[in-house]
Amino acid sequence: MPGSGEEYLITRKKQIERRQKILTIVSIFSFFGSTVFAVIPAIQQASQPKPATASVSAESLLQQQARGYELVLQREPENQLALEKLSLVRLQLKDSKSARELLEKLVKLHPDRQDYKVVLDQVKKQQGNGDR
Repeated sequence: MPGSGEEYLITRKKQIERRQKILTIVSIFSFFGSTVFAVIPAIQQASQPKPATASVSAESLLQQQARGYELVLQREPENQLALEKLSLVRLQLKDSKSARELLEKLVKLHPDRQDYKVVLDQVKKQQGNGDR
């Protein structure tokens, strides 16, 4: 009788080990399979040519940024960061008149900032050259 108990435990242990191996193999295949199904669409999407809307989207992005800064300035007309960023966006949009007005306001609010004065002088020079 004592031998049959040991045989049972050995047999049972082998069954458990076999199930663990099978479960491990199934888990590995599942992991790699899910990875493949996630990677293939990403590769296909990357290989497709993208539409040429870069130039249009750059200008529209600047317009959106300008609207955001304008909303901030409606609530806080003297917000230094919003004034500064909006003037930069306006310069990028080639709206030097609006940028000049914003820079003049910045110089008036912060006379100690030399960088504002320098940029304002540059904008004035560009407008002076453009008027001739």
